[in-house]
Amino acid sequence: MTLQKYLNQKPLYYKEIDYNRIHIAYNILKHKINSPKTIHIVGTNGKGSTGRILAHLSHLKGMTVGHYSSPHILKFNERIWINGKDSSDIILDKAHKKLFEILGKDMSDKLTYFEYSTLLAFVVFEHCELIVLEAGLGGEFDATNVCDKELSIITPIGIDHQEFLGNTIKEIATTKINSIQKQMLLAPQPYNEVFKIATEIATEKKAKLFNIKEANYDKLLSITKTKKWADYLISNTKVAINAMDILNIPYNIEDIKSIELFGRFYPLTTNIRIDVGHNPLAATAIKKALDKDVVLIYNSLDDKDYKTVLSILKPKIKRVEIIPINSQRATTLKEIENTLTSLDIKYKIFKNQIDKNENYLVFGSFYVVEKFLTLTKRKEN
Repeated sequence: MTLQKYLNQKPLYYKEIDYNRIHIAYNILKHKINSPKTIHIVGTNGKGSTGRILAHLSHLKGMTVGHYSSPHILKFNERIWINGKDSSDIILDKAHKKLFEILGKDMSDKLTYFEYSTLLAFVVFEHCELIVLEAGLGGEFDATNVCDKELSIITPIGIDHQEFLGNTIKEIATTKINSIQKQMLLAPQPYNEVFKIATEIATEKKAKLFNIKEANYDKLLSITKTKKWADYLISNTKVAINAMDILNIPYNIEDIKSIELFGRFYPLTTNIRIDVGHNPLAATAIKKALDKDVVLIYNSLDDKDYKTVLSILKPKIKRVEIIPINSQRATTLKEIENTLTSLDIKYKIFKNQIDKNENYLVFGSFYVVEKFLTLTKRKEN
């Protein structure tokens, strides 16, 4: 059975998860594969872009590098990037066969979609020199937190996934930062409380804590200005470079010119940007990045704080066009409409019509971007 057919049999969401199971499975696997140097990226926002920048720069200096991220926009292969491109179906199916044989049918079938995908990435990446490993939604109890890490990067932490992580910044940050081992790089944070928690956990675990160095970033700023990157992407680039400096990984700053961060404030056309952000922290960053008012093509999952997201973006919104999305967690159309009405934001249903004289932002989740690309049959430039 191909990997895709096998994964399609697994549900994407579970009400309860056995957090010991992934550790049992990994203990079976780790003796059968090589374990490269690993950088673990944990946080609420910025994990994907920070990881891709780090992986891209390392690869272009001659390292063999794997980058594991989630979720994907159009195809599962996006999650397991190796040496500059998404894994092929052939590579994934070969790794699936090996993983299934090592774990056995009973254990393989018990693992969740994300757990199995994570272990699959370890198999694909076993001959790499470096793995850049992005956590899912958690930290301490995340499926990615099974292997040894040379460095943990803590990207900006905000309120999200409260049903799993807690309702306060203290609870969420503690759960995420508890995943560290011996070294931690703390990105700039929107909540000062995170710095205190990071210091306490680093002390408790006798781990080194690094903050972003003040340095001369003139060359970086010059390059990113020509790419028209938002401030948050520039910040994520600084984090990636600091991580490489800590681990003495060589890079060429000029290689930033060739990085394409698809789905991260990405200019799909001259008047359409797409961004997979979905929470208030992401909305705040996007609002700051927008230099023009936009038509917002939007929808949300039901566990997201869409009222706060829309409130933040309101000053930059001409109107909202609600796009239907395919997810069992999608918010009902009526709830979105009621929220927009209460915020006094004009709206209509997206009819797959793009006005060349308007500027558009497609935002709300990976599902929103996926549906927009599918409906409009648009691909990256």
